Amino acid sequence: MKKIMMIISLVLLAALTACGGSGGSHDEHENHKQHENSSKESSQSLDWDVQSFSFKDQNDKAFGSEDLKGKVWMANFIFTNCETVCPPMTAHMAKLQQMSKEENVNVNFVSFSIDPKRDDAETRKKFGKNYDADFSNWHFLGGYNQEEIEKFAKESFKTPVTADPNSDQFIHATSFFLVDQNGKVLSRYDGVENTPYEQIIKDLKKLSSK
Repeated sequence: MKKIMMIISLVLLAALTACGGSGGSHDEHENHKQHENSSKESSQSLDWDVQSFSFKDQNDKAFGSEDLKGKVWMANFIFTNCETVCPPMTAHMAKLQQMSKEENVNVNFVSFSIDPKRDDAETRKKFGKNYDADFSNWHFLGGYNQEEIEKFAKESFKTPVTADPNSDQFIHATSFFLVDQNGKVLSRYDGVENTPYEQIIKDLKKLSSK
C-alpha cells in the first residue's frame, strides 16, 4: 500500500487533463471538460446495459460477461502507455481493491485497455503488477481491435475513446463505473482527483447484500 500511495502522490502533481500529448490541444480541453462533468455526475443514478462481451485477460485467457454474471463489478478504461491520468486511476482502483478486502466486500474489478495493439497480455499483466493488483478478482482486458473497444465503451458505458491525432496517446473519460449483478451500469465516480472511496465501498456493500 505504501508503494500505491507514493504513486498516487507523485502522479497527482502532474497535469490532470487527458491522456493526450502536451500542448493543450482542443481535444485535451474537451476531455478535461468530460472529466469535470463525470465528477459532477458521480452520484447520478444510471441504468445502462453492458453489452455481452468475451475478451482476453492478463493471462491471455478468455474472460467476459458470462464470468461476471451474478457478480458486482467496478470498471474503468486505461492503457499502459498513458502519461497522465491512467497511473492515478489504477492506483485508486488498487486502493479500492484493498479496501474491499478489508471490508469483506465481494466485488470484481475490470480494467479495459483502450490501446489493444500495444497492450498485449504480458504488458497488461506487468502493468497490473506495478500496482500490486490481485489478479484473483482484478482483470486487465484486451484481445480486441481498436474499433471494437471504442464501440463497446460508447455503447455500454456512454464514454468516449479516441486516439489523439497529435501523439501516441488516447483521449478518454476517467470514471469508475459500478455494474450490478445483472450487467447494468448503476453509478459512475471520479477516478482521478476526488475518488470517493468510502461512498463506493458503501454502494458496493449495499449492492452486494441484495
